[in-house]
Amino acid sequence: MTGEADTARLRLLYDLGCAFTARIELHELLPLIIEKCREALMADGVAVLLLDRARNEFFFPYVAETDSEVAVRLSGYRFSATLGFAGLALTTGKSLKIDDVQHDARHYPGTDRTTGLATRNLIVAPLNSLQGPIGVIEVVNRRDGRPFSEEDLHFLEALSGSIAIALDNARLYAEARQSEARLRTQVGVLRRDLASQLRFDDMVGTGASMAEVFRLMETAAASSITVLIEGETGTGKELVARGIHRASARADGPFLAMNCAAMPETLLESELFGHRRGAFTGAIRDQPGLFRAATGGTVFLDEVGEMPPLMQAKLLRVIEQGEVVPLGESTPVKVDVRVMSATNRELRSDVKQGKFRSDLFYRIAVFPIKLPPLRARREDIPILVQRFVKRAAERQHKPVAGFDEASMAVFDAYDWPGNIREVQNEVERAVALAGEESQLGLEHISTSIRDSVAIAESTETISSPDLTSATAAGSQEEVSGNNGGTTFRKARAVFEARFITGLLARCDGNISRAAKLMGLSRVQLQRKIKEYGLR
Repeated sequence: MTGEADTARLRLLYDLGCAFTARIELHELLPLIIEKCREALMADGVAVLLLDRARNEFFFPYVAETDSEVAVRLSGYRFSATLGFAGLALTTGKSLKIDDVQHDARHYPGTDRTTGLATRNLIVAPLNSLQGPIGVIEVVNRRDGRPFSEEDLHFLEALSGSIAIALDNARLYAEARQSEARLRTQVGVLRRDLASQLRFDDMVGTGASMAEVFRLMETAAASSITVLIEGETGTGKELVARGIHRASARADGPFLAMNCAAMPETLLESELFGHRRGAFTGAIRDQPGLFRAATGGTVFLDEVGEMPPLMQAKLLRVIEQGEVVPLGESTPVKVDVRVMSATNRELRSDVKQGKFRSDLFYRIAVFPIKLPPLRARREDIPILVQRFVKRAAERQHKPVAGFDEASMAVFDAYDWPGNIREVQNEVERAVALAGEESQLGLEHISTSIRDSVAIAESTETISSPDLTSATAAGSQEEVSGNNGGTTFRKARAVFEARFITGLLARCDGNISRAAKLMGLSRVQLQRKIKEYGLR
């Protein structure tokens, strides 16, 4: 090589080094490396093969091929980091120049078979960073048909140092951005949690059904088993998941929850698995997704039965292989998370009907925990009400101490289809309606709840006409009428008559005390007693 040519290459080497170090993002850096090296070395192809240390495999982080089919094949192609000339350069830390690849016993033909192309000659150099080898750069098939020269090899060796530094800087920058994005995702999810989670610290349960729930929670917390929490809406499924997480070995890691029914499929995929900048319109920055943001912790998928079929397949991959593929990426990313799910659907029935993948069901339902509805554990209603009253009174700065006896009777009789969440909302409303009184009465309870209890009580009374006194029985006969039917007004009257009779009995006939418990004046109660002929 002439001195003039040497000077030109040195100048090019300097310019390339400056250009490489000026690029900080991998998706900008790799195309530049490949384009400039192909041009400088008059080569048909240049490939950067990065090392996946966890698998000890080479992969192609960027493919520049005029043939789109070849590019697709290489984008997902991997092979052992011990094979071929790339593996030899990596393990020995030395560059290689091979003039006749096809007749060299060390040649690994897997890549040629994948691309359908034949490698005639090549030069390859290891890429070494401060953290050790990160891959190799391979230049194949000189355009003029001749083998690469020693000067070509020395040029690639000199260039490989700048490339390794640039790639390492890009990696560190990407990790920093991912860390920032993970924190941003965690903060966003935690903010949503604060706005939506149930407002009490500990779970309430005094009966046998909840004792079984607590036992199963302790067992689940002691292992990394996949948990499926089943129960009606409002029973506290997320609270169970949080309790298991707090008692587990992952307690110091994040707990990130996502409602699978609250987002459209495209947005849900991005939220869970992340995306690369530019993967779709509006993707202005890299997003790690929930699974990467929850590294070392737990991901809780609420309403998992509402997950679309395509997303079910992706979730199965996360659980089985512990890896995600962000939108816009072809390389899977390893994640270390525990998955807990919840549903208010009968997933076994959905599996039979083909609405939910059977393979996914059997992976998420390894350890099911069934939460009983509130109507099946009425003994917990007074405790829940008192806790919610205390919290709401403190938050709203009201002197409310609780509900009176008559109100608690209504709370106990109501079926609470919305479960614990409905109790909480009802208490919040009642406290908001309260003035300066310390006790809440029937007038603070929603009309829909009072009427629902009245209908239920009156229906029960009509089908079994044993009231708490003969007088109330007479009243029932009076209000029921002789037409064989029961109007809403008559049903409500039956309930009121029975309710007043029972309350008077508990108050030993003291009208003033009974009126106070009912939230009525003495005159109002006396009017009711006279109306129903209770005395």
